Amino acid sequence: MSLVGRTRDRGVETLTLDSPHNRNALSSALVGDLAAALTDAGKDTGVRAVLLTHCGNTFSAGADLRDPPDPDALVVLLRQIVELPKPVVARVAGHVRAGGLGLLAACDIAGASTASTFAFTEVRIGVAPAVISLPLLPRTDPRALARHYLTGERFDAAEAARIGLVTAAGDDVDAVLEPVLDGVRRASPQALAETKRLLTARVLEAFDRDAADLTALSARLFASPQAREGMTAFLERRDPEWVV
Repeated sequence: MSLVGRTRDRGVETLTLDSPHNRNALSSALVGDLAAALTDAGKDTGVRAVLLTHCGNTFSAGADLRDPPDPDALVVLLRQIVELPKPVVARVAGHVRAGGLGLLAACDIAGASTASTFAFTEVRIGVAPAVISLPLLPRTDPRALARHYLTGERFDAAEAARIGLVTAAGDDVDAVLEPVLDGVRRASPQALAETKRLLTARVLEAFDRDAADLTALSARLFASPQAREGMTAFLERRDPEWVV
């Protein structure tokens, strides 16, 4: 059974992250299913745009600590979103943590409800937001990103919009995204593909330049003693040993 639901309405293919047992965490299975769904959408001439959304109150809790995806597979997935010749729009009506923020940054447009919250929690379990930095660093305010990367603190949808993590936020995320989806439905497929190519050039440069180094960094940190302690503490719902 796929962990990604698929529906279509007037040329917009909705892909729904549907792994409620782990709050849509990025397991190897979910990453594989999402990659397959994106591949199909990219090839389908009936799809004008992709809307990426979620079931439950969490868009994605980040990497599944019990079944984490291979860093290379995550790079491939993020690049696939960036390179897809159709706009990918994120719809967030819940919480986003760690690796889930990489999915948002890879999307071309992101709308969020004002009830949504965000956090880069990697530093709190002994790792770094390495691979997800590929789309994040070129698209997000660097001073704000420094704070949120280094502290892991939670922030709201207004802050996410201010720093460029999401495009817009509102009480009703569907109302926020209605003009966006109407706009892409009115655009020609050729124009959408070429305009997206212009917009993503700098992001793809980061992938070409930094993907190998960041993948190696991610693998090294996840295998470290501090990461093992941090992940164990998280799963046991306690503070890791370094908290003072």
